Amino acid sequence: MESRAIRVLLVDDHAVVRSGLAAFLLAYPNLQLVGQAAGGKEAVALCDTLRPDVVLMDLVMPEMDGVEATRIIRARHPRVQVIALTSFAEQDLVQGVLQAGAIGYLLKNVSADELAQAIRAAHAGRPTLAPEATQALIQATTQPPPPGHDLTEREREVLALMVEGLSNGQIAERLIMSMSTAKFHVSNVLSKLEVTSRTEAVALALKHRLVD
Repeated sequence: MESRAIRVLLVDDHAVVRSGLAAFLLAYPNLQLVGQAAGGKEAVALCDTLRPDVVLMDLVMPEMDGVEATRIIRARHPRVQVIALTSFAEQDLVQGVLQAGAIGYLLKNVSADELAQAIRAAHAGRPTLAPEATQALIQATTQPPPPGHDLTEREREVLALMVEGLSNGQIAERLIMSMSTAKFHVSNVLSKLEVTSRTEAVALALKHRLVD
């Protein structure tokens, strides 16, 4: 049994969602709503003053998203646990917020009892992941890395100029390097992208948005 109610902070940029979550918390005597925030910056500020036990954190918000807010809150207040509560289960969101220090990841279609149980588990230091979040993590570890993941910053610059249609000589002139150095970088780009021609490299760069 809890010696006191678990102090919960709600973070969501939609007032209707916050209202629904606030109503849900009222049904559980061992859960206490101590504050609401409409964005990441406000959440960070409220954590500094309210010191909640658990934060229910939306992820996709303007100005400061939930991942950045989670990172700051966990750095400042390691005892504050964060549960991501979102409508999305994309790999980058799941990985990002868990790496930022969240202990849970739930979708907004979760039942009230499941959410209450996750809050209690988080307060006790136990993680809770929605099946969709677990699947996203599994896919992230089993999928091959995306094309161009190992390109250096200079090689990305060279690739960007290849996309512009510049020759090796023009690349050398633009980046103020020798012709042999430009050829070396182009060769490395082709090798790392596993293609045999500049045309293939440009097509791959555009398809996977490897350059701005």
